[in-house]
Amino acid sequence: MTQRSSGGVQVRNADVPWDAAFDSIAYLDHNYRDLQAEDAEILHIIRDHFGDHFRKQGVGPVSGIDVGAGVNLYPALAMLPWCDEITLFERSSSNVEYLASQVDSYEENWDKFWAALCRKRAYGSLDMDPRERFRKVVRVEQGDIFDLRRHEGRWSVGTMFFVAESMTTSRSEFALGVERFMRALAPGAPFAAAFMEHSTGYHAGEHFFPACDVGESEVRASLDAFAMDFKVQRLAAKAEVRDGYSGMIVAHGWRRNSDEVIPLN
Repeated sequence: MTQRSSGGVQVRNADVPWDAAFDSIAYLDHNYRDLQAEDAEILHIIRDHFGDHFRKQGVGPVSGIDVGAGVNLYPALAMLPWCDEITLFERSSSNVEYLASQVDSYEENWDKFWAALCRKRAYGSLDMDPRERFRKVVRVEQGDIFDLRRHEGRWSVGTMFFVAESMTTSRSEFALGVERFMRALAPGAPFAAAFMEHSTGYHAGEHFFPACDVGESEVRASLDAFAMDFKVQRLAAKAEVRDGYSGMIVAHGWRRNSDEVIPLN
């Protein structure tokens, strides 16, 4: 079934056949076989954010989560030096299968992404081969982003890349997805999240998937109650990964120590 977000028809996350229709390998081939300019810029931002945080804090190994990992390993690689456990949390069965296949020894295309991270000393001075470290600390968990309410405050560092706006056309579901991600982090935890700006939807193979139309103001508003000292910025890179969006947005900062009073939906 083809899901389209045009024509004023709202497509909610539960309406989408994530298991039956998402072509993980086609999506991987299109987006991550090579290191694209946008991803290189994102890696620069998050390696500095995480590297500076952990250098200043001087804390021991922590637990990390990548929410909606899809077939993208570089958020996990960005957390690798500081974690003794990283959860790749993903809904689609085909994506879970791909992620599980990468744990023992990830594919060579990810070496380009690791090399970009290694421009920061914390990555280049890792005390073991990154594949060995990845194998030791990464676990794959299948689950729905909305079910993260069961794990409030569990993880000490987190990422969520191209998820909340790329699973629904509903603005309320977008905001709830961001909330679930942020509430899963412990107070003071550093985070990084990325969003497609004004996306009209996307293909994974032959099937079309919905997206929520958001810009910098919507991203900032979704984070405001849960994040502190955070920055929302539009990427400078201009190349288009695909049709149907106007740019990419990265947000990074820290989990707020105390929330405003907002009921869990």
